[in-house]
Parts: sequence; structure tokens; C-alpha cells
Amino acid sequence: MSLSINRKDLEARFSEEFNVSKATANEYIKFVFDQITDVLKEDGQVDIYGFGRFSVTHRKGRIGINPSTGEKMEILPTRNVKFKSSKPLKDMLK
Repeated sequence: MSLSINRKDLEARFSEEFNVSKATANEYIKFVFDQITDVLKEDGQVDIYGFGRFSVTHRKGRIGINPSTGEKMEILPTRNVKFKSSKPLKDMLK
């Protein structure tokens, strides 16, 4: 069975654990996510000790082929977020 958690669940758990309102919990969670996002927007990296590292990867633009028509098309360069889990997190999951 797989367990899934979304932001609303995280907010409820935070609120319960630290005995704060859900609105306050939402503000704290939003702050953390905003800080991570801001650093990544500037091509930085975020290291969270014991959890992992978020960084930005760059893919060059290239020419691709549409599989339906066989027509060549330009694929624009993109930036993606990469996550590398830390050794302690990997060890916990074993």
C-alpha cells in the first residue's frame, strides 16, 4: 500500500504537532517552500541535512522529430529541478 501526502495533509499534521492554527501552519509551510523556490530560481541549490539536495539542471535546446508526422521541430532549452537524497535518508529507507 502506498502512502501519499499533499500540502493540505502536511498543514494538518503541522498544526496538530505544534498546536498552532491551520492558517499559521500554512504560513510556515508556504515560507519554507517559497525560500526553496527563490534559491532554485537563481540557479542555486538547497541542501537539507539528513534529507537531500535540490538543484537545477539545464537541458540544451535541440532539434527533435515529431513521431506522428516525421517533421523536424525545435525543442527549446529547459530548466528542471533535480533531487538527490542524502545517505541518512537512503539508509532509513532500507
